[in-house]
Amino acid sequence: MVQEAEKYKAEDEEVKKKVEAKNGLENYAYNMRNTIKDDKFAGKLDPADKQKIEKAIDETIGWLDANQLAEVDEFEDKLKELEGICNPIIAKMYQGGEGGDVPMGGGAEMPNAGGSGAGPKIEEVD
Repeated sequence: MVQEAEKYKAEDEEVKKKVEAKNGLENYAYNMRNTIKDDKFAGKLDPADKQKIEKAIDETIGWLDANQLAEVDEFEDKLKELEGICNPIIAKMYQGGEGGDVPMGGGAEMPNAGGSGAGPKIEEVD
């Protein structure tokens, strides 16, 4: 039984990597979609830039739907491609605006339209 587990361990790791890569791409795409639909952010975006991001997101989600069995590197390449389109536009928006409080990066670090952005504060106790 232990030998059988060892035999499938590598397969399990590959499947895990694939699922994580796919989920990372999905999370980024949907978080970015929520971000640009949020009234706080949408008003600051140039309409042409917003349309460019929406098109890239729609294409990525369509690709995901059609390529559920893609390999890890394909998911990672699509994520880099989408980030390459979205991140410069979002960064430009914050450089020109009042922002700077939204972290840039991939996946879960993107702002979520459902949150207020203010979390609990932890105070030190001596």
